[in-house]
Amino acid sequence: MNIIFWIILVAVLIDFVVGMISTILNIKELKSSAPRGLEDVYKVDEYRKSQSYTGTQSQFGLIAGSCRLAALLIFWFVGGFDYVDQTIRAAGWNDIWTGLGFILCLTTFSLVLSLPFSLYGTFVIEEKFGFNKTNLSTYALDTVKSLILSALIGIPLLLGILYFFEYAGSMAWLYVWVLVIVVSLVMQVIAPIWIMPIFNKFTRLEEGELKQSIMEYAERVGFTYDNVYVIDGSRRSAHSNAFFTGFGKTKRIVLFDTLIEQLNKDEIVSVIAHEVGHNKKGHILLGTALGIVHTGALLFLLSLVLENRLLFDAFFMENTSVYASIMFFGLLFTPVDLLMSPLMQLVSRKHEYQADHWAVETTANRQHLVSGLKKLAAKNLANLSPHPIFVILNYSHPPLSNRIEAINVAKT
Repeated sequence: MNIIFWIILVAVLIDFVVGMISTILNIKELKSSAPRGLEDVYKVDEYRKSQSYTGTQSQFGLIAGSCRLAALLIFWFVGGFDYVDQTIRAAGWNDIWTGLGFILCLTTFSLVLSLPFSLYGTFVIEEKFGFNKTNLSTYALDTVKSLILSALIGIPLLLGILYFFEYAGSMAWLYVWVLVIVVSLVMQVIAPIWIMPIFNKFTRLEEGELKQSIMEYAERVGFTYDNVYVIDGSRRSAHSNAFFTGFGKTKRIVLFDTLIEQLNKDEIVSVIAHEVGHNKKGHILLGTALGIVHTGALLFLLSLVLENRLLFDAFFMENTSVYASIMFFGLLFTPVDLLMSPLMQLVSRKHEYQADHWAVETTANRQHLVSGLKKLAAKNLANLSPHPIFVILNYSHPPLSNRIEAINVAKT
């Protein structure tokens, strides 16, 4: 057991403990009545239901997280990584195919471990609180589709990454970076056309007041897009959402059918205005750029520890390899991720405030956005009083009370 072993172990444990403490604080912060100023979001019984939903989800998250941590530590300490490696090496394949087998094997273990929690979350918790609309056959079909797509896209990408790191020398990380960037950009173009429709039905929003209002707003602010589509989200869940997808000419506005049922025309336009704000404020391009830089930095750091004997000793590995270095690097990066994650969440929350301000300015009506956000919070059983530490660590969006406060002082 060397210094790398202790760094990774302590970081993994700290990550778990910090998450556990913040979750417990969030559970203790649950109230019997709505916070001041938000009394009109829920009826009394619905507010209690929202608090119960948050508490149930949080407790389940603690159990799932504990099981994942226990599984990792047991597998690690009994030499599971080396056992899998030696078993696959016995097949006599070259390093690239051995690496593919090693990574796929560990990924399969992870999927099998997470499956019971996913099933329980969907068919017990989401069912109990009225959100789940799917059935076992649809769930199974979605899972199979996801696995097939992951294999079709992920395996060639993984083979390319392994090839470069095996044979391209000291500049391999740069070639891999370019490969990942190209694949990511291509996916942004093809996803809304060929991939997302595999799971959901996309239909063009029918002509009428809503579509006309959306078109008029988009034209007024100079936002170009392919079309407005409705997704059959109610087929799987009662949760609602709206988003943009695609890139360039494939960019489309997508509304969940549940959103259309829950909000009125003006509220939907305000929600779309918020999403347009992300585009106009450059948040999407900034996010893409930061993602590219972040990926490049990770790949460079990975190149520095490839086949490092200390790293492999930390995981009780007999042989060093490029492919195992990739897997272990994720755990080695845990201390940095602990520091970076709250910062990224802070940036995301700042962008949400800016997008809200854009929506208020360009629609010249703050009340439509406020009422829309309140309805969405109620329909999704959102927690109105999260603990500040839990927000810092986990919230990409500001709590509803903070958003409304900022909206009320925004210029129209």
